[in-house]
Amino acid sequence: MKRYDRLKEILRLDPEKDFLTIYRLTATYEFPWDFTRALELALYRTYAVPGIGRLLAETAEFTGRPQKRYDDTALLLDAVVEHGFDSEQGRTAIRRINRMHRSYDISNDDMRYVLCTFVVIPKRWLDVYGWRPLTGHETRAAARYYATLGRHMGIRDIPATFEEFEAVLDAYEEEHFGWDEGGRKVSDATLGLMASWYPAPLAPALKAASLALLDEPLLAAFRYEPPRPAVRALVRGALRLRGRAVRLMPPRRTPHYARQNPEIKGYPNGYEVSALGTFPVPGVRGCPVPHELREAMAEDAGRQS
Repeated sequence: MKRYDRLKEILRLDPEKDFLTIYRLTATYEFPWDFTRALELALYRTYAVPGIGRLLAETAEFTGRPQKRYDDTALLLDAVVEHGFDSEQGRTAIRRINRMHRSYDISNDDMRYVLCTFVVIPKRWLDVYGWRPLTGHETRAAARYYATLGRHMGIRDIPATFEEFEAVLDAYEEEHFGWDEGGRKVSDATLGLMASWYPAPLAPALKAASLALLDEPLLAAFRYEPPRPAVRALVRGALRLRGRAVRLMPPRRTPHYARQNPEIKGYPNGYEVSALGTFPVPGVRGCPVPHELREAMAEDAGRQS
């Protein structure tokens, strides 16, 4: 197999009908490392919306148990990618996601914005750091994939095209990005988690490298000091060089799913999809929804999935 053979395979598929297959090939064969980094950045951006960052801080999941929250988020999303929307594992993952989200007072606009980050940020990352940019074919498939996921989650007014996803994301960030103490706490906890994956002496350098990847609106929202231009140039240049090196490597012959990432550390003996995530208790860690109503909404979500 040659370097661009899988892209040729992708381009033979229909992004409207074969969107899951295209997205799976793109994310698990062509760009598994890049998709992991881009989706981490996508979720991280959402903390700069005060309503989202504040809620995440109130639940204490990201600040008190960041590794578990990271693992569970990655594994639940991964189950749908690997097994599909109609599989038992995919349906179970979506039910778990819905049950958690419907336990809190989260607006449809915030949910739609988070969905937009999953579509837009990977393309922007790959356009700059990937061994090749995403094609329009892959971008259409990604938009279709996440529109389908959004419908399973009960999100309303979902954009229909990548361009619409991008427009919604940019407008929402321009209007809503801002300072919130809770969002900053979640951001600090996330940066600390990422640094914890490596030897302790490297922690300061890793935090500096992470901040070098953030754009000015994100830095301003969290009130971080802008990184030195030399640090930013070094970090971003290194990622571009990595992309060029990957381009010269042989293509991946087996898929790499998020569950195989070394950053997933909380389940050395395996896991059940149905046990992933949180099980909020009313009145504890920001959960405002009475138990009976929460259960009814969860059952409804299960039927929708």
